[in-house]
Amino acid sequence: MIEVNGLHKAFGKLNVLNGIDLKIAKGEVVVVIGPSGSGKSTFLRCLNLLEVPTQGDVIFEGYRITDPKQDINKLRQKMGMVFQQFNLFPHLNVMANLTLSPNHVLKQNKADAEQNAMRLLKMVGLEEKAQSYPNQLSGGQKQRIAIARALAMSPDVMLFDEPTSALDPEMVGEVLDVMKNLAKAGMTMVVVTHEMGFAREVGDRIIFMDGGTIVEQGTPEELFGNPKHPRTKDFLSKVL
Repeated sequence: MIEVNGLHKAFGKLNVLNGIDLKIAKGEVVVVIGPSGSGKSTFLRCLNLLEVPTQGDVIFEGYRITDPKQDINKLRQKMGMVFQQFNLFPHLNVMANLTLSPNHVLKQNKADAEQNAMRLLKMVGLEEKAQSYPNQLSGGQKQRIAIARALAMSPDVMLFDEPTSALDPEMVGEVLDVMKNLAKAGMTMVVVTHEMGFAREVGDRIIFMDGGTIVEQGTPEELFGNPKHPRTKDFLSKVL
Protein backbone atom coordinates (compact mmCIF):
# COMPACT_ATOMS: atom_id res chain seq x y z
CA MET A 1 0.00 0.00 0.00
CA ILE A 2 2.84 2.40 0.87
CA GLU A 3 6.36 2.25 -0.48
CA VAL A 4 9.09 4.59 0.73
CA ASN A 5 12.35 4.80 -1.20
CA GLY A 6 15.47 6.72 -0.15
CA LEU A 7 13.57 9.23 1.95
CA HIS A 8 15.60 12.20 3.20
CA LYS A 9 14.38 15.31 5.00
CA ALA A 10 16.48 18.27 6.06
CA PHE A 11 15.45 21.46 7.81
CA GLY A 12 18.19 23.86 6.74
CA LYS A 13 21.45 22.20 7.74
CA LEU A 14 19.75 19.74 10.09
CA ASN A 15 19.28 16.30 8.53
CA VAL A 16 16.27 14.70 10.22
CA LEU A 17 15.73 11.71 7.89
CA ASN A 18 18.73 9.98 6.35
CA GLY A 19 17.53 7.52 3.72
CA ILE A 20 14.46 5.58 4.81
CA ASP A 21 13.31 2.54 2.80
CA LEU A 22 10.09 0.84 3.83
CA LYS A 23 7.13 -1.08 2.44
CA ILE A 24 3.80 -1.24 4.27
CA ALA A 25 1.25 -3.85 3.24
CA LYS A 26 -2.53 -3.46 3.21
CA GLY A 27 -3.97 -4.38 6.62
CA GLU A 28 -0.60 -4.16 8.37
CA VAL A 29 -0.12 -2.32 11.67
CA VAL A 30 3.34 -0.78 11.71
CA VAL A 31 4.44 0.82 14.99
CA VAL A 32 7.37 3.25 14.94
CA ILE A 33 9.31 3.65 18.18
CA GLY A 34 12.53 5.41 19.12
CA PRO A 35 13.95 8.24 21.22
CA SER A 36 12.73 11.83 20.92
CA GLY A 37 14.36 13.58 17.98
CA SER A 38 14.93 10.37 16.03
CA GLY A 39 12.76 11.53 13.10
CA LYS A 40 9.64 9.43 13.79
CA SER A 41 7.06 12.22 13.49
CA THR A 42 8.84 13.78 10.51
CA PHE A 43 8.79 10.40 8.77
CA LEU A 44 5.06 10.05 9.41
CA ARG A 45 4.37 13.57 8.15
CA CYS A 46 6.32 12.83 4.96
CA LEU A 47 3.95 9.94 4.19
CA ASN A 48 1.13 12.38 3.41
CA LEU A 49 3.37 15.29 2.42
CA LEU A 50 2.64 17.46 5.46
CA GLU A 51 6.43 17.63 5.29
CA VAL A 52 7.84 17.61 1.77
CA PRO A 53 10.84 15.25 1.54
CA THR A 54 14.17 16.75 0.52
CA GLN A 55 14.90 13.64 -1.50
CA GLY A 56 13.32 10.25 -2.20
CA ASP A 57 9.91 8.91 -3.13
CA VAL A 58 6.68 8.00 -1.38
CA ILE A 59 4.33 5.77 -3.39
CA PHE A 60 0.80 5.33 -2.06
CA GLU A 61 -1.53 2.80 -3.71
CA GLY A 62 0.56 3.02 -6.87
CA TYR A 63 0.67 6.84 -7.01
CA ARG A 64 3.94 8.68 -6.54
CA ILE A 65 2.72 11.32 -4.12
CA THR A 66 6.11 13.06 -4.20
CA ASP A 67 5.49 13.89 -7.88
CA PRO A 68 4.68 17.66 -8.00
CA LYS A 69 2.04 16.96 -10.68
CA GLN A 70 0.12 14.67 -8.33
CA ASP A 71 -3.11 15.99 -6.77
CA ILE A 72 -2.01 15.49 -3.16
CA ASN A 73 -5.34 16.63 -1.70
CA LYS A 74 -7.12 13.85 -3.57
CA LEU A 75 -4.68 11.25 -2.24
CA ARG A 76 -4.79 12.71 1.29
CA GLN A 77 -8.52 11.92 1.42
CA LYS A 78 -7.49 8.26 1.61
CA MET A 79 -4.99 8.89 4.43
CA GLY A 80 -6.51 9.60 7.83
CA MET A 81 -4.25 11.48 10.23
CA VAL A 82 -4.52 11.78 14.00
CA PHE A 83 -2.24 14.29 15.74
CA GLN A 84 -1.01 14.74 19.32
CA GLN A 85 -3.13 17.84 19.80
CA PHE A 86 -6.54 16.67 18.48
CA ASN A 87 -6.95 19.67 16.08
CA LEU A 88 -10.74 19.73 16.42
CA PHE A 89 -12.54 22.91 15.31
CA PRO A 90 -13.41 24.58 18.64
CA HIS A 91 -16.37 26.56 17.25
CA LEU A 92 -18.10 23.46 15.82
CA ASN A 93 -19.88 20.80 17.82
CA VAL A 94 -18.82 17.17 17.54
CA MET A 95 -21.36 16.32 14.85
CA ALA A 96 -20.25 19.30 12.73
CA ASN A 97 -16.58 18.38 13.22
CA LEU A 98 -17.32 14.88 11.89
CA THR A 99 -19.52 15.87 8.94
CA LEU A 100 -17.63 18.92 7.63
CA SER A 101 -15.20 17.09 5.31
CA PRO A 102 -17.63 14.37 4.15
CA ASN A 103 -20.12 17.14 3.23
CA HIS A 104 -17.67 19.46 1.48
CA VAL A 105 -14.97 17.16 0.14
CA LEU A 106 -16.78 13.87 -0.52
CA LYS A 107 -20.06 15.71 -1.35
CA GLN A 108 -22.05 13.37 0.92
CA ASN A 109 -25.55 14.58 1.65
CA LYS A 110 -26.26 15.80 5.18
CA ALA A 111 -28.36 12.80 6.25
CA ASP A 112 -25.80 10.22 5.07
CA ALA A 113 -22.90 12.12 6.63
CA GLU A 114 -24.73 12.41 9.97
CA GLN A 115 -25.73 8.76 9.94
CA ASN A 116 -22.12 7.74 9.31
CA ALA A 117 -20.93 10.16 12.01
CA MET A 118 -23.29 8.58 14.57
CA ARG A 119 -22.05 5.11 13.61
CA LEU A 120 -18.46 6.26 14.21
CA LEU A 121 -19.34 8.00 17.48
CA LYS A 122 -20.91 4.76 18.64
CA MET A 123 -17.76 2.91 17.61
CA VAL A 124 -15.61 5.20 19.81
CA GLY A 125 -18.17 5.10 22.63
CA LEU A 126 -19.23 8.76 22.46
CA GLU A 127 -22.61 8.87 20.71
CA GLU A 128 -24.03 10.93 23.59
CA LYS A 129 -21.51 13.71 22.79
CA ALA A 130 -22.76 14.49 19.26
CA GLN A 131 -23.99 17.98 20.23
CA SER A 132 -21.14 18.80 22.63
CA TYR A 133 -18.35 21.25 21.82
CA PRO A 134 -14.65 20.32 22.10
CA ASN A 135 -14.16 22.49 25.22
CA GLN A 136 -16.76 20.32 27.00
CA LEU A 137 -14.75 17.13 26.41
CA SER A 138 -11.85 15.51 28.24
CA GLY A 139 -8.55 15.00 26.40
CA GLY A 140 -9.30 11.32 25.87
CA GLN A 141 -12.74 12.12 24.48
CA LYS A 142 -11.29 14.74 22.13
CA GLN A 143 -8.77 12.26 20.80
CA ARG A 144 -11.45 9.60 20.24
CA ILE A 145 -13.50 12.22 18.37
CA ALA A 146 -10.40 13.09 16.31
CA ILE A 147 -10.05 9.41 15.35
CA ALA A 148 -13.75 9.25 14.41
CA ARG A 149 -13.33 12.41 12.33
CA ALA A 150 -10.43 10.88 10.40
CA LEU A 151 -12.47 7.71 9.83
CA ALA A 152 -15.43 9.74 8.51
CA MET A 153 -13.50 10.17 5.25
CA SER A 154 -13.33 6.35 4.82
CA PRO A 155 -9.51 6.33 4.57
CA ASP A 156 -7.47 3.33 3.38
CA VAL A 157 -4.73 4.00 5.93
CA MET A 158 -4.63 5.73 9.32
CA LEU A 159 -1.52 7.63 10.45
CA PHE A 160 -1.18 8.28 14.19
CA ASP A 161 1.41 10.76 15.46
CA GLU A 162 1.90 10.05 19.18
CA PRO A 163 -1.87 10.12 19.72
CA THR A 164 -1.67 9.63 23.49
CA SER A 165 1.33 11.77 24.45
CA ALA A 166 -0.77 14.85 25.33
CA LEU A 167 -3.20 12.86 27.51
CA ASP A 168 -3.40 12.30 31.23
CA PRO A 169 -2.27 8.74 32.00
CA GLU A 170 -5.77 7.54 32.95
CA MET A 171 -7.13 8.63 29.57
CA VAL A 172 -4.53 6.81 27.47
CA GLY A 173 -6.30 3.45 27.70
CA GLU A 174 -9.58 4.63 26.21
CA VAL A 175 -7.80 5.93 23.10
CA LEU A 176 -5.61 2.84 22.73
CA ASP A 177 -8.72 0.64 22.99
CA VAL A 178 -10.24 2.40 19.97
CA MET A 179 -6.98 1.91 18.05
CA LYS A 180 -6.85 -1.77 19.00
CA ASN A 181 -10.37 -2.28 17.67
CA LEU A 182 -9.42 -0.53 14.44
CA ALA A 183 -6.44 -2.84 14.03
CA LYS A 184 -8.64 -5.90 14.66
CA ALA A 185 -11.03 -4.66 11.96
CA GLY A 186 -8.15 -4.77 9.44
CA MET A 187 -7.30 -1.07 9.10
CA THR A 188 -3.82 -0.35 7.73
CA MET A 189 -2.12 1.74 10.41
CA VAL A 190 1.20 3.51 10.92
CA VAL A 191 1.56 4.51 14.56
CA VAL A 192 4.30 6.63 16.12
CA THR A 193 4.06 6.04 19.86
CA HIS A 194 5.87 5.77 23.20
CA GLU A 195 3.32 3.20 24.40
CA MET A 196 5.39 0.02 24.35
CA GLY A 197 2.56 -2.16 25.65
CA PHE A 198 0.41 -1.12 22.69
CA ALA A 199 3.31 -1.69 20.27
CA ARG A 200 3.86 -5.17 21.63
CA GLU A 201 0.17 -6.11 21.65
CA VAL A 202 -1.08 -4.60 18.39
CA GLY A 203 1.88 -4.10 16.05
CA ASP A 204 2.47 -6.57 13.24
CA ARG A 205 5.86 -4.98 12.77
CA ILE A 206 7.88 -2.71 15.05
CA ILE A 207 10.31 -0.22 13.56
CA PHE A 208 13.02 1.25 15.77
CA MET A 209 14.32 4.59 14.52
CA ASP A 210 17.32 6.57 15.68
CA GLY A 211 19.26 9.38 14.04
CA GLY A 212 16.84 9.57 11.14
CA THR A 213 17.36 5.98 10.05
CA ILE A 214 15.64 2.64 10.62
CA VAL A 215 18.06 0.89 12.95
CA GLU A 216 16.11 -2.34 13.30
CA GLN A 217 12.68 -3.79 12.53
CA GLY A 218 10.83 -7.00 13.16
CA THR A 219 7.82 -8.59 14.82
CA PRO A 220 7.11 -7.56 18.43
CA GLU A 221 8.55 -10.91 19.56
CA GLU A 222 11.78 -10.31 17.63
CA LEU A 223 12.26 -6.67 18.52
CA PHE A 224 11.23 -6.73 22.18
CA GLY A 225 12.29 -10.29 22.92
CA ASN A 226 15.56 -10.48 21.06
CA PRO A 227 16.81 -7.10 19.77
CA LYS A 228 19.93 -7.43 17.64
CA HIS A 229 21.33 -3.90 17.48
CA PRO A 230 23.14 -2.42 20.51
CA ARG A 231 21.24 0.87 20.08
CA THR A 232 17.88 -0.96 20.17
CA LYS A 233 18.94 -2.91 23.26
CA ASP A 234 20.04 0.28 24.99
CA PHE A 235 16.77 2.09 24.17
CA LEU A 236 14.55 -0.81 25.25
CA SER A 237 16.47 -1.29 28.50
CA LYS A 238 15.45 2.27 29.44
CA VAL A 239 11.76 2.13 28.44
CA LEU A 240 10.65 -1.41 29.29
